[in-house]
Amino acid sequence: MSTNSDAGESTGREVAKRLFAREFNDASYTFKESEDELAPNYTLLPTGDRVNRLFFAGTLTETNDVGSDSEYWQGRVVDPTGTFYVYAGQYQPEAASALRQIETPTYVAVVGKPRSYETDDGDTNVAVRPESITQVDEATRDRWVVETADQTIERLQAFDAEINDYAQMARDEYGERLSPYREAAIEALESLDATDGSTSAATSEAESDASGSGPLASDTDPIEEDEYTPPESEESVGTDESAESEESSSDDASDVEESSEDTGLGEYD
Repeated sequence: MSTNSDAGESTGREVAKRLFAREFNDASYTFKESEDELAPNYTLLPTGDRVNRLFFAGTLTETNDVGSDSEYWQGRVVDPTGTFYVYAGQYQPEAASALRQIETPTYVAVVGKPRSYETDDGDTNVAVRPESITQVDEATRDRWVVETADQTIERLQAFDAEINDYAQMARDEYGERLSPYREAAIEALESLDATDGSTSAATSEAESDASGSGPLASDTDPIEEDEYTPPESEESVGTDESAESEESSSDDASDVEESSEDTGLGEYD
């Protein structure tokens, strides 16, 4: 459907895509591509792609048990552009255990699924239901920043492709406000302490691609962390949770049966 095809989609399990918190927190529109009850839910990215699973790295700065009747853990993971909020309870035991045991602050890599819900004010907030949370080192986090900047820039460059239906959907839902995401990618790269030569070279190349991609929009809003109101319970996160838990034949377990996977950074290269 789009110029940004999902490698590995034919296997039945969605690729975990890299994106920065700045873009994720703006991605409030969800959709299905068929009327099948078990069809996967996708989140539409403002840069013109869809995501069913995401992969991000950053600093786990805070963890809290916000559950009432049972443990329900909230974590804040900060990347150079903003904050991801992750929630794990009884249906994500390994991720919940990680949030319970990991001392903050520390670098982590997270694989999970996006969830959105409406607040009492009618706004839409987003969070992540983690499949796995793994402690990583600074070099791994830095490598994720470089690779995520590359993928963000690729989506921006493909936005105006002749056949890119997701980009058209993004225009309809979010408008064509692309410069904040290009700026976020550049600022993320500039935030790295590039003491390693290979990291420095990759950073310079990605920054060159970003600056050479041409004007994307006239707006230049500063990058700020979005205001966020966390849900009160596990049941309030996401929409149509029971249907989403059976999204594909290879993920044919319910939320109760859904297993976490090992999240080595290289598995998502």
